[in-house]
Amino acid sequence: MIADLLTLAKLVSVGLALMLPLANPLTSMSLLLALGDRIPRRERARQVRAAAIYVVAIMLVVYYAGSWIMHSFGISIPGMRIAGGLIVAFLGFNMLFPSAAPPSVAEVDNAVSGNGAKPPNIAFVPLAMPGTAGPGTIAMIISLASKYHGHTGAYADWVRLAAPVIVALLLGILFWLCLRFSAQLVRFIGEAGVEAIARIMGFLLVCMGVQFVIDGVQEVVE
Repeated sequence: MIADLLTLAKLVSVGLALMLPLANPLTSMSLLLALGDRIPRRERARQVRAAAIYVVAIMLVVYYAGSWIMHSFGISIPGMRIAGGLIVAFLGFNMLFPSAAPPSVAEVDNAVSGNGAKPPNIAFVPLAMPGTAGPGTIAMIISLASKYHGHTGAYADWVRLAAPVIVALLLGILFWLCLRFSAQLVRFIGEAGVEAIARIMGFLLVCMGVQFVIDGVQEVVE
């Protein structure tokens, strides 16, 4: 039992370490700061809670149904890894060399430019997707799921079932905390600190994306 708990802790730690640079709540936090001032405080808090639920739901659905969806469309694991690696590397380059233009979302802009009676809903787009559970995150989850399912005999059944759920829940909680206290975090870390963290995560994403492509090419060659 203790060995299983240690294995669970190891799997959860590895999952968080791999997913955090991709999920990167800082991206959604910057979107919330840029767009949230158009939304009343109580409604903004409700949308942050909804966005956290969406993030957890997207990750779990992709983890358990991603491989089935890929097979339905005839997408191979090496092909997904190469495509996912390119997406992840592209996202990393964007974080390393961000655009000077402020973030903008067409749906939000259109809603705000209307009569103003109803505040825009940014919980799903852009906070949950693509802010946190974007293409890179989805590609990483499907790739990890394929490797994880290939080593099911190495883990106890309850560990294999609990690990992805715990990782998704922890990421959802971290996502909610970052968005809930986004203004305080920016004041504490400073805009320069937020930018520095984003650059470091961007570099990690580029490295991970390149490794994805290498793994996919190796599987094709072999």
